[in-house]
Amino acid sequence: MKSLKTFLITTVAAAAVLGSAQADDKVAKIGVLTDMSSLYADTAGPGSVVAAEMAVEDSGIKSRGWTISVVAGDHQNKPDIGTNIARQWFDVDGVDVIVDTPNSVVALAVSSVTKEKNKIFIPSGAATAELTGKSCTPNTVHWTYDTYMLANGTGKAVTKAGGNTWFFLTADYAFGKALEHDTAAVAEANGGKVLGAVRHPLNTSDFSSFLLQAQSSGAKVVGLANAGGDTSNSIKQAAEFGIIAGGQKIAPLLLFISDVNSLGLNLAQGLQFTVSYYWDANDNTRNFANRWSTRMKGDKPTMGQAGVYSAVLHYLKTLEANGGNPHDGAKVVAKMKEIPTDDIIFGKGTVRADGRVIHPAFLYEVKKPSESKYPWDYYKLLATIPAEEAFRPLSESECPLVKK
Repeated sequence: MKSLKTFLITTVAAAAVLGSAQADDKVAKIGVLTDMSSLYADTAGPGSVVAAEMAVEDSGIKSRGWTISVVAGDHQNKPDIGTNIARQWFDVDGVDVIVDTPNSVVALAVSSVTKEKNKIFIPSGAATAELTGKSCTPNTVHWTYDTYMLANGTGKAVTKAGGNTWFFLTADYAFGKALEHDTAAVAEANGGKVLGAVRHPLNTSDFSSFLLQAQSSGAKVVGLANAGGDTSNSIKQAAEFGIIAGGQKIAPLLLFISDVNSLGLNLAQGLQFTVSYYWDANDNTRNFANRWSTRMKGDKPTMGQAGVYSAVLHYLKTLEANGGNPHDGAKVVAKMKEIPTDDIIFGKGTVRADGRVIHPAFLYEVKKPSESKYPWDYYKLLATIPAEEAFRPLSESECPLVKK
C-alpha cells in the first residue's frame, strides 16, 4: 500500500507539474520600454503602449487559449535605468519580449541584456543601424526604421536637389552620431560636401550657439541629426534666427508627425524627410490610425508607435506558428525570420538574417497651410523608396550573424 500511495502521489505531482508547464507554454508577457516623460514621450511613450495593447486585441490570440499581458516602463533616456528595468522584467516579472525603446544608447544596452537572458528585443523607437550591424544579436529584431534608411532617403534627395554642402546639428549620443555619419556618407557619395558639425546635449532648450555656427558655416543645408523635442526646438529657433529666411535649407533627418503638429504648418511647410509610415497613406493606415486616435485624444500615431503595433502582431503570429514555448528567445527570433511580415502598417516584408525588418520607405514634404484640407492632413508624397533600396544591403552588413 505504501508503494502504491507513493506512486499515486508522485503521479499526481508529475501531472500537476506537466499541467503547469503546458499552461505556461501559452503565456507571454510584453514589456513596452519607452520614454513616458521626456522628449520622446510624444513620438513613443503612452502611444506605444496603446499600440501594443491594440496588437494583442487585434491578433485574437487570447481567444485561442493564450494568456498575453502588456506592461510598461519609463527608461528616462538613461541606459542604467533601462537595463535595470529589463533585468527586473526578465528575472522577476516574467517578461518575454521588450518592444519600442526610443533612445539608441538605451536600446544597445537593453539588446545586450536581452541576449544574456535569452529573451527577445524588438526596438521600434531606436534608430541606430548598429543594432543590426556590428552589435547585432540572435535575440534582437530591429523594426520600423534606422539611421541608414533616414540618411539614404533624405540625404540623397536633398543633395541631388542642389543641397551639396552640409552642416550638422547632432544630438550628442549614439543615435545622433550614427545619423550624422550615415547622412554624411550619402551626401558625399552623391557629390556633396560636409563643411562641419556641432554636437548638442540631449533634450537641450537653447540651440542658439549651435545654430549660429551652422549659419556662419555658409552650408546650403543644415542637417538635424536629432529627434523629438530637440528637432522641434531646433526648427523653431532656426526660424527665429532667420536661418530659413536667409536661404539655408533645414533638413530634419528624423521627423515625426507629432513634431509637425507641434510646429504647425506655417513653420513646418516645405520640410522634407523620410518615414516608413504615414497615417493618411491608404485605407489600412487610416483604419489603424483612427482606432488608435480614439484612445489618444485625437492625435495620430507616429511611425514608431505604428511600428510597435506591427512588431507585436508579428511576434504573436510567430508564437502561434511555434505552437507555444515563448520563453526561448533565440528560437522565437529565428522563427520570426522565417515568417514573412504582412500587416496593415507596412504591408509585406521580411526579417533578414541580421534582424533588420525590410519594407518600403517614403520621402515626404510637409504641405503648405493652403494645401491641408482636414486635421492632420500634413504630408505630400515625393517618392517611394523600394524595400531593397531603403535599408543597408545585407552584403555590406557588419553583423556577425550574416554569412559572407
